[in-house]
Amino acid sequence: MLAAVAYAFDAELWLWDARKHDSWTFVSLPVDDSEEIRHRTEGMANGFGSVRVTVTIGASGWQTSIFPDAGRGCYALPVKKAVRTAEGLTPGDVARVTIELRDF
Repeated sequence: MLAAVAYAFDAELWLWDARKHDSWTFVSLPVDDSEEIRHRTEGMANGFGSVRVTVTIGASGWQTSIFPDAGRGCYALPVKKAVRTAEGLTPGDVARVTIELRDF
């Protein structure tokens, strides 16, 4: 069995306005971590280059995917509303984030 690959970092929540009435909240992974993840997952990423992860912010944990963000040169992690509410976070706040790669 492979050892878990995990990353922990502090990141600011930012808002992406996808459409007129639809916005998403993300954090950006550090560029160095993103490069390492890209290297580790080369040829194994899913649709859109996504990588499945388990995430922890505060007392909240969930499974999702990170996505390449070419404009920022890193991976972006969506932070769902239930987590933001539970942890009292809004865009502009900084959160301690831990992600663990799944399936690798």
